[in-house]
Amino acid sequence: MSTEHLLFEVNDHVATITFNRPAQKNAMSHNMSQALMAYIQEIRANREIRVGLITGAGGVFCAGADLKERAAGGGGRAQDSSAATIVEADLAAQWWSVKIEKPLIAAIDGYALAAGFEIALACDIRICSTTAQFGLPEITRGFFPGGGGPQRLARFVPQSMAMEMVLTGNRIDAQRALDCGLVSRMVTPEELVPTAQQLASTIAGHAPLAVRAAKEVTQASLDMSFEQSMRLGGSLRWAIGQTDDAKEGPQAFAEKRNPVFRGQ
Repeated sequence: MSTEHLLFEVNDHVATITFNRPAQKNAMSHNMSQALMAYIQEIRANREIRVGLITGAGGVFCAGADLKERAAGGGGRAQDSSAATIVEADLAAQWWSVKIEKPLIAAIDGYALAAGFEIALACDIRICSTTAQFGLPEITRGFFPGGGGPQRLARFVPQSMAMEMVLTGNRIDAQRALDCGLVSRMVTPEELVPTAQQLASTIAGHAPLAVRAAKEVTQASLDMSFEQSMRLGGSLRWAIGQTDDAKEGPQAFAEKRNPVFRGQ
């Protein structure tokens, strides 16, 4: 399943979404945004998919929304057409705010700007190539990021650095992204996708319910006290302990074989 500018494929429990509009630096059109949301929902709903991987073709991740398309439509976003969109917004219907229970990995080459950077920030793990550049340039165009960029960035990097990026629109390079912990790995462009695929395959090989629970506890800890997050962790740890996969792991270890996890 794929569209012309957004490819989607599933192999060995890993779903890969590829921005495929390199002549436009993979700028995201309205149709691409809708397709992205549909593919994310497929990742959420399909039990055969355990991990999602997002990358871009042509040496670019995604340079943001297609501003030429937006300008042709009057310059504004459809979401900003009336005040009612704020009050009545269905956050679950937007890629930047939908809750994604399964792990998402971003493999970032070249530009990850504006909405492209926000997509990367929405992922759980980010790895990049040595040519990657990150930025939220919306402020230079008369508006500011609306896809969760400021909110997520301020959680992932020091406050002063986040404010500088949001308020100036300046970019940072791959080395600085690695130094501040925005990405977990920096590799050559040639190594990027194979490294991301190997990482995704490793995670997909673990017990799916345990992986989802571990993600939930880790994310929740950002908004909870330590005591609250430990209580949540204890509850989910007990629940996971009742699964067949939690019994399969020790049994496989005792029998000196690889475990076969089924998400049950």
